Amino acid sequence: MTAAAELSPGLIEATEPPEYRGVARDGVRMLVTDRPTRSHKHAYFYDLPRLLRAGDLLVVNDSATLPAAILARHADGDAIRVHVSTKIDERLWTIEPRGHVAAGETLRLPGGAAATMIAPVEPRRPRLWYAAFQLDAPMYVYLAEFGTPIRYAYLRRSFPLRDYQTLFAREAGSSEMPSAARPFTESVVARLRDRGVEVATVTLHCGVASFESSERPATERFTVSHATAQRINGARRDGCRVIAIGTTVVRALESAATDDGVVATSGWTDLNIDRTYRLKAVDALLSGFHDATATHLSLLHAFVDADLLRNAYAQAAETGYRYHEFGDVHLIR
Repeated sequence: MTAAAELSPGLIEATEPPEYRGVARDGVRMLVTDRPTRSHKHAYFYDLPRLLRAGDLLVVNDSATLPAAILARHADGDAIRVHVSTKIDERLWTIEPRGHVAAGETLRLPGGAAATMIAPVEPRRPRLWYAAFQLDAPMYVYLAEFGTPIRYAYLRRSFPLRDYQTLFAREAGSSEMPSAARPFTESVVARLRDRGVEVATVTLHCGVASFESSERPATERFTVSHATAQRINGARRDGCRVIAIGTTVVRALESAATDDGVVATSGWTDLNIDRTYRLKAVDALLSGFHDATATHLSLLHAFVDADLLRNAYAQAAETGYRYHEFGDVHLIR
């Protein structure tokens, strides 16, 4: 069993966006873990500018969230919910059927569309499937008309797509929100820049996350631009920190990193980052709090050892921090 799987957060499930509880986006709580002193302190996200230094470079994911859940039907009429995950080409996608399907089966979709199940992505773990879609419009157009945001059982009710977008959302493509950046507001960004902290972007389109069991993260599409690579390399040459906003940014940057720096890259990554991985591009991380079985949690062990992470989660649990996509955040510096 991995250290990540042994870690049981014991946090409070975030069942709705903080705004619905009367808390501003930037008013969510933030646990700050200081690695040199192995200590933790409590803050709020709007405190972020005062906790950083001039010259720090924040890197955010500008992928926008899709309404990726579709209600489909088997041939016998029984309903099944399908989560569209990752684009292979215009017709072929990976999906997560939230129920039993069989290879060769064709599901009926709204608007006269269909999806044929081809095969599981991993035969021993048939959670994600390759599926061939028959649509009269591009997938993103189709989802805009017939899809809804992916909603898990812990959420109290459905929320509109705008609640699943971050301030930086520009490039449509994520089936689930790159949620670490959700607390950012224009006010926080302005105060960061006043302090001399800059913001750069990458794009990584998030596939369906794993909440059911620990498993390798799925292959995902990403882009690190030439401008962002230059800014990261410049910050590191100047002795400044590169701070990833979310595990997706870590995955993108480390997929573009070499021993000589970050290079502009666009393509696919199957990089698995865990406690054995030596970080090349990222110095610090802002992340949400993760379920003990989520694949994201293993990545945190590249930044902190198991004891320090366990202690951080214990302190968060003792003081009522929330997890999942609408929860609180954790700064590891």
